[in-house]
Amino acid sequence: MPAKTALITGATSGIGKSTAIELSKHNINLILCGRRQDRLDQLQNELSKTVDVHTLCFDIRDKQKVFSAIESLPSTFDSIDILINNAGNAHGLDPIQTGKLEDWDAMMDINVKGLLYVSKAIIPKMINQKSGHIINIGSTAGKEVYPNGNVYCASKHAVDAINKGMRIDLNTHGIRVGAVHPGLVETEFSNVRFKGDDKKADNVYKGFDPLTPEDIADIIAFVVTRPYHVNIADLIVLPTAQATSTIVNKTL
Repeated sequence: MPAKTALITGATSGIGKSTAIELSKHNINLILCGRRQDRLDQLQNELSKTVDVHTLCFDIRDKQKVFSAIESLPSTFDSIDILINNAGNAHGLDPIQTGKLEDWDAMMDINVKGLLYVSKAIIPKMINQKSGHIINIGSTAGKEVYPNGNVYCASKHAVDAINKGMRIDLNTHGIRVGAVHPGLVETEFSNVRFKGDDKKADNVYKGFDPLTPEDIADIIAFVVTRPYHVNIADLIVLPTAQATSTIVNKTL
């Protein structure tokens, strides 16, 4: 059986990077997408010793660049078996009345519209193949709402809804669709949310053992390597210390 190919957005750090590394261990060829070419090159050099790797450097907010990038794929990477919609962000932690419009735009453009653009570019390929597997990376913020989470939570609720609708619409085409919703994962996520304030970012993960990007990558690898008749449709994963977005036991 020929090796499968997975396309991962947001592959230059965090969950995306760890997922690329983990999938390479399962002999899955990789199309790595991100905004930082130097990081893409570094990861390609590392993983191309094991599997075939192609990189695409673009911002998923730019729909023209999304479609151009996907259309530019060489024939050896044109058949995409797995799409991992991982790219996402949180900007700010303000109450709704003082939220910044540029933060709202960034979250909706990346978390929702970017996911849709990439999916729109790839789904026709999967329909033609009559097979495929789409994993949408959501968040526990898509399952509940917490103080000052407003627009970020809204964007992840949208991902949850898109995931469900996508699964229904693609059912007749034999395409598997599922979502992984992580709780607190220690990545660059909080550095972005707090706009480079490392002290605030570090405090988010102090006092307990958060999830790691490798934890989520391991779960994603499990999901995409199940027999084809098995579809893990909706999976929430939390660190043991976390009960909800606002309840974290920092005494463990």
